[in-house]
Amino acid sequence: MSTTKVKRRVGKYELGRTIGEGTFAKVRFARNTETGDPVAIKILDKEKLLKHKMVEQIKREIATMKLIKHPNVVRIHEVMGSKTKIYIVLEYVTGGELFDTIVNHGRMREDEARRYFQQLINAVDYCHSRGVYHRDLKPENLLLDSCGNLKVSDFGLSALSQQLKDDGLLHTTCGTPNYVAPEVLEDQGYDGAMADLWSCGVILFVLLAGYQMQSLRFRLGRLFLPRGC
Repeated sequence: MSTTKVKRRVGKYELGRTIGEGTFAKVRFARNTETGDPVAIKILDKEKLLKHKMVEQIKREIATMKLIKHPNVVRIHEVMGSKTKIYIVLEYVTGGELFDTIVNHGRMREDEARRYFQQLINAVDYCHSRGVYHRDLKPENLLLDSCGNLKVSDFGLSALSQQLKDDGLLHTTCGTPNYVAPEVLEDQGYDGAMADLWSCGVILFVLLAGYQMQSLRFRLGRLFLPRGC
């Protein structure tokens, strides 16, 4: 007597394999049973979010992604919830991380790097026009679709223009060390748009060099630090 495995569903989505996993979330492939379209569902545990005081950050991430509809940004479709979980339904991007492309193939030709960089700048410029600052731009957060187009992802550390202090600056220190702008670390406030552009510049270096320099931030950063630092 054969048994049929019952597939789990969340709303109109049929869940499939796990395609990513982190400290606070698991990402699973899913399919819209009404349209047949593939999606990625980010599943967050409410208890863990409360324990680690991550609720406001997740709310901000969701609010931020709802503001952005751009071909080079991973799109959010909808958000659902149960007693124990939050489900964020996202565009399914199949080409992997730009970081993996660099690791597997090394430095890029200038025309190839230019194409990715143009798409990145277009996306970042659009985000800034909507009052959104990403604050964690790096190759690991840049995905590629089936056509090789770049998609900016992971707005977990993003900030909105409403978060600017009275001096018009952001003051939360965050980001990935090799890509973060030096002024972010100075604890005197920073322009979110300029900080994102610094990260874009480092990404361009990595695309053309094929590797990231551990000391790159510090070498370039000295140009902008006060004398004596």
